[in-house]
Amino acid sequence: MKKQQILLAAAGLALVSSLYLFGNTTAPGKKAQPGVQTQATTFHFDEFVSFSKKNLTPAQSEYIAGLENSVIRGAVKDQQIKVYHQLAHYWKDSLNQNIPYIGYLSKAARLENSEKSLTFAARNFFEVSREITEPTIKNWMTEEAEALYNSALTINPANDSAKVGLGAVILFSGTHSPMEGIKMIREVAEKDSAFMYAQFMLGYGAVVSQQWDKAIERFSKVIDKEPENAEAVLLLAEAYEQKGDSANARIWYKKEKEMLVMLAKKRNEKVPEEFIKALDERINSLK
Repeated sequence: MKKQQILLAAAGLALVSSLYLFGNTTAPGKKAQPGVQTQATTFHFDEFVSFSKKNLTPAQSEYIAGLENSVIRGAVKDQQIKVYHQLAHYWKDSLNQNIPYIGYLSKAARLENSEKSLTFAARNFFEVSREITEPTIKNWMTEEAEALYNSALTINPANDSAKVGLGAVILFSGTHSPMEGIKMIREVAEKDSAFMYAQFMLGYGAVVSQQWDKAIERFSKVIDKEPENAEAVLLLAEAYEQKGDSANARIWYKKEKEMLVMLAKKRNEKVPEEFIKALDERINSLK
């Protein structure tokens, strides 16, 4: 079976993330994005933000301009950090735009230069990057995530969260050997078997290498500790299906469907019909 088919769950995984974690990750409208150079490989964050502003209402533009001007006027470092956070959350919470959100998080984290802020910004870059297909934007996000994690590890080389995060970035990057990332993650998991993010990423590594029994073991361990981890449930179902265990695959695809409905209800939202339909088709195909 082709790897594209084997990794079909990744598409669903990205949808789960976008629905319940991050929201919209694209610029408004369908015009060419000035932040993306079609001939080169450079993404310009400030140009992207300028383009995105063209779709805002006058009131929204005025609010953002007020925040931006307070930084330009030479505000002290702590004020700059505060304003970058305000910009980040306004773009995310009020405008449902995540590229500006993670970009401003990065600006704030670099000024603050703490393990916590750098690791948090890096994790957000990584998670959003998994939903992106545009190579230039994805490369920018990968580079930013890697740089932020490395900065956190410079402050504290023993930061296990940053080690696992960096390993995950390398695993998904497409520019490094996946085994390089797996090695970093495994070192943390062997030291602390209760580190569920490490277990999850090792499970994903097992999916990539088509080691279905190992994937099942890792994802089962994660779900035991985190029963509402929709990503792990979906990938566990996929692993059972690829192993040829249709009975268990059906069970876990059904659990995924139930979980997504439950999570959506908690947020007063509705799971898109096309995703429910895709799960139903998977379930019915395994009869």
